Amino acid sequence: MLELEDLSVTYRISSGRAGSFAEVPAVRGVSLELAAGEALGLAGESGSGKSSIALALLRLLPRSAVVGGRVLLDGEDVLTMKWGRLRAVRWSSASIVFQGAQHGLNPVRRIGDQIAEPLVVHKLASGPAAEARVKELLEQVGLPAWRARSYPHELSGGQRQRVMIAMALACAPQLIIADEPTTALDLMVQAQVLTLIRQLIADHGISLLMISHDLSVLADVCDRLAVMYAGRLVEVGPADGEFKHPYSQALAAAFPTVGDPVSRLAPRGLAGDPPDPQQLPGGCTFHPRCPVALETCASTDVQLLVSGDRAAACVLVGE
Repeated sequence: MLELEDLSVTYRISSGRAGSFAEVPAVRGVSLELAAGEALGLAGESGSGKSSIALALLRLLPRSAVVGGRVLLDGEDVLTMKWGRLRAVRWSSASIVFQGAQHGLNPVRRIGDQIAEPLVVHKLASGPAAEARVKELLEQVGLPAWRARSYPHELSGGQRQRVMIAMALACAPQLIIADEPTTALDLMVQAQVLTLIRQLIADHGISLLMISHDLSVLADVCDRLAVMYAGRLVEVGPADGEFKHPYSQALAAAFPTVGDPVSRLAPRGLAGDPPDPQQLPGGCTFHPRCPVALETCASTDVQLLVSGDRAAACVLVGE
């Protein structure tokens, strides 16, 4: 359904001197596959390149970004599509749910009109047929049909996020990209939205690429997980297995267990910060923060090594 081949994203930013620019690598050679009907989770700290991948999939990156590699959507390269074909693919073949629903919705237009817009643009429905489809979509995401007359400010955060999911479903796409759709929600509403996403995947057979820094959220929804660090994949494997890469293990342990006073009072975090993309360390980029780093890690840039049903970029995987 979706295949990334050596995808790279580099941002050109001003270096502070007139006419001078610096290149900041955000995504470095990511190759990944997503099967039809599969849910894949993409995890990592802030700045690891997750959102850059999400935006690159539908060519939503700013003009300052230079993209390399290939993004094959059902066998067709998104990066080389002509503008007319790209507009036809967006919403109808693949759609995206952004992190902030408040910023993704037009504050001066009613919810129903915004959900109907992709239907009208892609000539799938108009007039009474579009209104009926909007009501159907709202009910699918757990909102009453009369909410179509509401404005975004009249809805709660969880309701606005449900509207964003309804918009993503409007044209019955094969793929939905969800970029941290529950980060701004409280725990109760987050659980409701996650339950909704799981149900929609099961009911409609949709492929899902879900992005989050919270591994527990991804494991609750996804079949497989891919973990990123400093713009590269460091581990890929089943969502219900044990992590092998030290970074994945530290990321999973950084979240306290609800109701456990030991993890609350003495959380197992990860020391330090991610590296500056313009000054990446040699060898394994994680070795300055790695608690089990070897001398060879400072000079050896390890690619993904397969071990059983998982692949991890760590010299210890083979052992």
